Amino acid sequence: MQTILEIHGAAKRFGGVHALVDAHLSLNAGEIHALLGENGAGKSTLLKTLAGVHKLDAGTITLFGKDFVSAGTRGSLEQGIAVIYQEPNLFPDLTLAENVFIGRQLVHGKTVDWKEMVARSSALFTRLGVPLNPLRLARGLSIADQQIVEIAKALSLDAKVIVMDEPTAALSANETERLFNVARSLRAEGAALVFVSHRLDEVMALCDRVTIMRDGSTVATAPISEVDTDKIVKWMVGRELSDLFPKEPAVIGETILKVEKIGRTGQFADISFEVRAGEIVGIAGLVGSGRSEVIRAIFGVDNYETGSVTFMGKKMQKNSPSKAMRDGIALVPEDRRQQGLFMPVSIARNSSITLLKSLSKFGLIRKAKENASAAEWVKKLQLKFNSLEDSVDRLSGGNQQKVVLAKWLSTNPKLLIIDEPTRGIDVGTKAEVHRFLSQEAAQGLGILMISSELPEVLGMSDRILVMREGRLVAHFDAKDANPENVIAAASGANA
Repeated sequence: MQTILEIHGAAKRFGGVHALVDAHLSLNAGEIHALLGENGAGKSTLLKTLAGVHKLDAGTITLFGKDFVSAGTRGSLEQGIAVIYQEPNLFPDLTLAENVFIGRQLVHGKTVDWKEMVARSSALFTRLGVPLNPLRLARGLSIADQQIVEIAKALSLDAKVIVMDEPTAALSANETERLFNVARSLRAEGAALVFVSHRLDEVMALCDRVTIMRDGSTVATAPISEVDTDKIVKWMVGRELSDLFPKEPAVIGETILKVEKIGRTGQFADISFEVRAGEIVGIAGLVGSGRSEVIRAIFGVDNYETGSVTFMGKKMQKNSPSKAMRDGIALVPEDRRQQGLFMPVSIARNSSITLLKSLSKFGLIRKAKENASAAEWVKKLQLKFNSLEDSVDRLSGGNQQKVVLAKWLSTNPKLLIIDEPTRGIDVGTKAEVHRFLSQEAAQGLGILMISSELPEVLGMSDRILVMREGRLVAHFDAKDANPENVIAAASGANA
């Protein structure tokens, strides 16, 4: 099998941080190669080197037997390397054809050849098995279809190395399978694909080989046929991870949240349930089942038209997140980057921003108090960082999630609503987040948790609610729940 790309001894340093120490990677034509590691292991830095964003301090990269030239993103594309990021970067008010050929429009004489661009884009979409309309605007396109456009763009450049960075994080099961079919077809055509994911079941189902990174170095490369998930996890975290869901026993107290028959036209209807002190209630369901819409309505971000919500024995005011916060409710949203954090702002400011009134005097924030508050929580959550003044956009996804948790838990809430608590973070950090949530529940915190990862719901919940098409369709105690009955309820197989 022909080796397309080889990386040897890659090293990269940012100030005092060694992002890469001794990284190695080889890619063969016609293979899907998983690149795995905990957040902060060096995967992103290595990929950004291939994308032309960073230059190595040491080490070598060869592409088709020649030295790889680090000359920016355009230079990488011209050498045949394309990176498909988790969040595609399309121009929403341009057509799909224009996005595919952005910056390098086809011309006939002195005019842009729109007809040829549309024809070639259509052919690329057909080749990928997703016949999108090249004349439609990118605005409103699903994440899954945006990724197809990015892949078409890579193919139009005749890319031979295609990197997919967390491509399935925001996709439904059907969209994920469609993407896998596209990946398999590209492999059959001789391309080399790098697949980055924290979902080990996907890695085992799709990939041919796996490379594991830890602390900036490559620790193992092996055929998928010779490993299992336990071995991969051990390589990633450097230890046995026998208990990914460390659920501590908790004393279940009185009801703190009571939701009675709330509904909103076109989104959810007749939703009723309770959460008690010290209890973790998980909400399972397929993407689009209405889970996030329900919790946003409870917190007051969105309105509900019928029914009522009672918290600590008092009826809650609708459409008032600030009142919900004052009452003792915290919401960790699904999208931490867009809705949970101020990305260019410091760790200290993000983690204490819910406390600004108590940290201020005469309208000025007392920096020492802000830092003290932040330091307390980052220590509790075992955050990995250089300085509290670092901006959160420099942190890994897992550490960003810890900052969001610090921001809300510093308000000493009685109820924590958390949407997708471990999306896009590695297995080691997942265990840390799970352990912390379990400890907080043991101290009496009520937790309402949404997760698309069924093992997480089953492993962490005292009770499980299942939603389908905007309605609660099942309710299980933890001892009675299993993957079969939860999936059957979520999919309607038992209807």
